[in-house]
Amino acid sequence: MAPAPPALTGTRTASAIMALILATTAFAVNFWAWALLSPLGPVYKDLLGLSAFAVSVLVAVPVIVGALGRMLLGALTDRYGGRLVFGVTSLLGVLPVLFLAFAESYPALLAGGLLLGMTGATFAIGVPFVNAWFPPERRGLALGIFGMGNIGTAISGFVTPWLAAEFGRSVPFVMVALALVAVGLAFLTLGRDAPGAKAPAEPFLTRFAAAARLRVTREMAGMYALTFGGFVAFGVYLPLYLKAVYGLSVADAAARAAGFVVLATLTRPVGGWLADRLGGERVLCWVLLGVFCCAIVVSFAPGMPLATVGFLAMAAALGLGNGAVFAILGRGVPVPMVGSATGVVGAAGGLGGFLPPIVMGLIYQATGSYAIGLMLLAAMAFGAFVYCWFVLRPAAGTGERP
Repeated sequence: MAPAPPALTGTRTASAIMALILATTAFAVNFWAWALLSPLGPVYKDLLGLSAFAVSVLVAVPVIVGALGRMLLGALTDRYGGRLVFGVTSLLGVLPVLFLAFAESYPALLAGGLLLGMTGATFAIGVPFVNAWFPPERRGLALGIFGMGNIGTAISGFVTPWLAAEFGRSVPFVMVALALVAVGLAFLTLGRDAPGAKAPAEPFLTRFAAAARLRVTREMAGMYALTFGGFVAFGVYLPLYLKAVYGLSVADAAARAAGFVVLATLTRPVGGWLADRLGGERVLCWVLLGVFCCAIVVSFAPGMPLATVGFLAMAAALGLGNGAVFAILGRGVPVPMVGSATGVVGAAGGLGGFLPPIVMGLIYQATGSYAIGLMLLAAMAFGAFVYCWFVLRPAAGTGERP
């Protein structure tokens, strides 16, 4: 294992803080780009006469590409460093954003969404980039703060429909394209990789396979598929759900979904901080139990006040879980392999966000209800809680996790 970064003192402290701010800002802008299609899903549904399933596919396509792309970008970050990979990826993201600004057909939207997915893969760049700057006892909080870049999804939920309605559908895309140019150039000119970072000598597939074989990588991939997957799935599908079940307007549904994302984002660093102090496995146990309870409540489509409480409590739990997962991963994976391990775990999280919207759309189309889909979430959360309580928690106490 490579030596841990030294304690943060003097110039290194300022450099680490600058790296964290830069990464978090760039991540937020890229996540805004990644989430451009979701809040406009109801608009495209009416404009193009799409079915519920077709809209589900449209909003899920960037998610699946963002999931799979994390494996590639995580490995490239291990090899070439976060400064270069984050800067170049942000600039390349401008192309699909501008293409979608003027797309008028469903096939064109799908093609643009396919390319747009790479902006969501930037998470796998930021984790090893930030992780290398901080000592182990502070990584949970640092990675939790970086994870607040998820706020880009909420920004999209609040701002994108309003900009499209007030100034035209292409305007939010053009604004995001300009923001991507700004953060891409900022990373290339101001960004710095952590001192002492060395490119691994092993080929990509060797490093990737080694990271995937680690037990902690596989376990956190499963946990992240549920916690981050749930966050992404609700972030992209909640506007459609609220409009269908509670008859809300497009703007109101998008704003409430954005509130879900904001709360989950704000609790993410809290999850990392708690994991630094109490242990990530213990935090995960209570998070998963909370998700189980909340999913049961909202599956019955209660009145709006109770549903709001249920969804917001679930958002808080998912955010805490996201922070805890990467606190565990940052401590348990050798530093030169963090990018590859993050790619594996991040891909699992993205896949966890891709499948639920598709499943929910199919279930709703077949039954006219979302209850079955939410009950499936409850069952998965309870199963993960049992594993966490009886396997992860005891292993953390003994340190026996190869």
